[in-house]
Amino acid sequence: MNVTPGIELRDREEDYLNINPLQTAGRATLEARKAVLSYVDGYSICDWCKGALCEMEKPPVKKFLDDVSVFLGMDASILTDGAREAKYAVLHAITSPGDAVVVDENKHYTTYVACERAGVRIYEVASSGHPEYKINPEDYAKVFEQVKAETGGLPKLAILTHVDGSYGNMVDAKAVGKICRDYKVPFLMNCAYSSGRMPVNGKELLADFISSSGHKSWASGGGNVGLLSISESWKEKVFKLSGKYKVKPLEILGCSSRGSSTLALMASFPHVKERIKNWDKEVENARHVVSELEKIGLVNLGTKPRQHDVNFFESEVLYKISQTHKDKNFFLYNELKKRGVVGIKAGLTKNFKMSTYGKTNEQIKHLVWSFTDIVEKFR
Repeated sequence: MNVTPGIELRDREEDYLNINPLQTAGRATLEARKAVLSYVDGYSICDWCKGALCEMEKPPVKKFLDDVSVFLGMDASILTDGAREAKYAVLHAITSPGDAVVVDENKHYTTYVACERAGVRIYEVASSGHPEYKINPEDYAKVFEQVKAETGGLPKLAILTHVDGSYGNMVDAKAVGKICRDYKVPFLMNCAYSSGRMPVNGKELLADFISSSGHKSWASGGGNVGLLSISESWKEKVFKLSGKYKVKPLEILGCSSRGSSTLALMASFPHVKERIKNWDKEVENARHVVSELEKIGLVNLGTKPRQHDVNFFESEVLYKISQTHKDKNFFLYNELKKRGVVGIKAGLTKNFKMSTYGKTNEQIKHLVWSFTDIVEKFR
């Protein structure tokens, strides 16, 4: 059935078990879906606007952002169009072209692009490489010393990918934060795959800035929306207002996510606050799936024991099957879909990633059975 010519109704969430890491923790709640329908018309959020989206009291955007700051253990928060825009806002506010910025090798590409756009010099903290791809917090200090030796000064910002979207590796953020405090280097945590999924407290982790992704991890669906949360000492500089338009924050160009995606983020917030209490169960589910899939020949990459729902697998056994199967590289996608599972990109068999976030015990069992059945049938 088509909504309009060329646009099919999407039924992945309703009819399938979706394990796409980009989508599992972003699945919109019923409350968010209602809010989107109600505010889908352009600029509907601005019906009662007095000039500043983030100060709006009806709907209660300001109260929501105050609650988010408490939820994340920070002092102030603002809406952005996504985590990437949050990162760039910080970079633009506190660095100048040519300044040194330190990032981790497992960063999302948008961290690099944001740094490029800001014109800064990028220094990387290397991962351990295959098979763990581990980021050692101590290496931040080594790279800080490298920057000092090469430039005569310390970096203007350190960025850590708290959990990377490729391997699902969680880094000891507090250890990185301690190093940043010791060196007096501002510390930004990219929490696109952590905040909203699991407990995150910026003060405890010694973060100056937290960037969050609404569509990836805050159950707000497919709209572009994110959050930037900061400590009080940076509020004046990062949340500075326009000289001419006195209520408009410069770094988000006045107002950011000006539509139904903001309402979806707000409507899902009560659900998000509750679900992070089940994080131990999410980790348990992920470890169980990893253990069971390794029994049938798949190899899980990343640090052990697993600490996150996103997991990356090498699957020589499935790749070998694809070489003789009539569907070639698309066999895995097709066979999983026959069993009601979607989310692994079509054409991938040799390696792929998945997320078990939010899945019930029965769904976890079905996921394991699906892979096991495929391997046993075709091996």
